[in-house]
Amino acid sequence: MSGLHDWFQTPPGQVALAWERQQLDAALADVFGYHALQLGLAELDALAANRMPHRWLARLGPPVPDLDVPRTALVTESTALPFPEASLDLVVLAHTLEFSADPHACLREVQRVLVHEGRVAITGFNPVSLWGGRQRRAHWLRRLGGTRLYLPDVGEFITPWRLRDWLRLLEFELESSSYGCYQPAVRGARALARFGWMERLGRRWWPILGATYCLVAVKRARGMRLIGASWKKPAATVSVPASLASRAVPTPTSTERHLEPR
Repeated sequence: MSGLHDWFQTPPGQVALAWERQQLDAALADVFGYHALQLGLAELDALAANRMPHRWLARLGPPVPDLDVPRTALVTESTALPFPEASLDLVVLAHTLEFSADPHACLREVQRVLVHEGRVAITGFNPVSLWGGRQRRAHWLRRLGGTRLYLPDVGEFITPWRLRDWLRLLEFELESSSYGCYQPAVRGARALARFGWMERLGRRWWPILGATYCLVAVKRARGMRLIGASWKKPAATVSVPASLASRAVPTPTSTERHLEPR
């Protein structure tokens, strides 16, 4: 993810990083449990505000030369986490899915290691935004030998609506969603600051068109219904003999009277 690391050193990257840090701090501060894991993006301390006693950062690739992160605990693959089933209370995927070779498998692996009622926090770039539109335009011009890309040149950006469908299929329930970075796709820090007023308007008038998003979902495993022997004994059926007094006695006919012995 070195391309992502280089992009986060640019002014737009710093804006996106600050927004994601603010959203994750607010969303994860009161998430309780014992074990939390952040997958990738060492530039962002996504678990800084969380109070779980065991918090780890997993690196997904080779170390970045100019980035020293002493809190890195392990190096792993996002599709094969070295944790047993139902062992983590929180997993943070900071731009992990869109830069994964198999985002479906990555999300399934997260569902496996999370406990019931465990949470996953996901950040990503929104292709339906001003920044995403400039990225598509740059891709088209690049084929003609044109301009450079605006966003990182790796991975496939996933729309929030598509991600919600994936979460629903894996029995996750969306808890919160937030969008940010509504400024135009400019590169300079001064230009981004000059359009800072669009952040407030974007949250009110076109909230789903932010360049970055942060989703938090809860694992809701469907309950099982056990079918076994009933604890209540069925009521015993008592057979009551019919009363003979209530039976009707047939009256003999005249022929039968003559045949009776005297």
